[in-house]
Amino acid sequence: MKSVCSVAVDLIRPGAAPRSAAARRLGADMCKELRTKVLRFLPPTPSGPTVHQDQADGADILRCTAEALKEGHVVGVPTDTIYGLACLAQNSDAVRKTYDVKGRNGHKPLAICVGEIQDIYKYCKVNVKEELLGDLLPGPVTLVFERSDLLNTDLNPFTSLVGVRIPDHSFMRRLCQMCGEPLALTSANISAHSSTLEVQEFQELWPKLAVVVDGGPITDQSRLGSTVVDLSVLGKYHIIRPGCALSSTLDVLERKHGLSADSDK
Repeated sequence: MKSVCSVAVDLIRPGAAPRSAAARRLGADMCKELRTKVLRFLPPTPSGPTVHQDQADGADILRCTAEALKEGHVVGVPTDTIYGLACLAQNSDAVRKTYDVKGRNGHKPLAICVGEIQDIYKYCKVNVKEELLGDLLPGPVTLVFERSDLLNTDLNPFTSLVGVRIPDHSFMRRLCQMCGEPLALTSANISAHSSTLEVQEFQELWPKLAVVVDGGPITDQSRLGSTVVDLSVLGKYHIIRPGCALSSTLDVLERKHGLSADSDK
């Protein structure tokens, strides 16, 4: 796999000692051996940026990752729940690569990830109020709808449904916007293994990825992943996976919007 970015960007936690020259060389050698770019950043906090380098570094990481995706590669990325593997959902070859990277059963679906609520209407047949979407997204929830004709027919060809996410993670939302189309998204781990909260936990997959974006440990979450809810039946909901936000999701669906559990599923 060819490198897709000329430099790996390494940002530093506040108060952390700069890495030694030997450590930097080791990191560079590791990237060279794997032909994978490991790009490290930490997102801004309410009190301001958490990095000690120019703000353009974050933009460089976004550009590098978007370039890799547009070239048909699979990348490792942070989300608001767990680390994920992403590719362009409209690129059939990239979708197949994602299954190969994970060793995933070809009959298990991939979700899509978009940057804005309005994007959902392009790829899904939405039958709930936009207010409901806004109450749950962005956030740790995957909503399942009937797919629209615009979505790649090679993505989950065995089902008429598709799960869609808008992670509460500014990097992922901006990445979708830069790509201009949905990302296919799945957890960054070998199929049937535990989901991951740090990039080192899926290091065995790095040689198969063009870029790994290290956003630091995802410390506020379990390994449950997003709550997955089927909303394809009008007025009903069906919990496919409880995930990490079940209680708050049920509160929105039932108390605020009056949906009832689909007893037929």
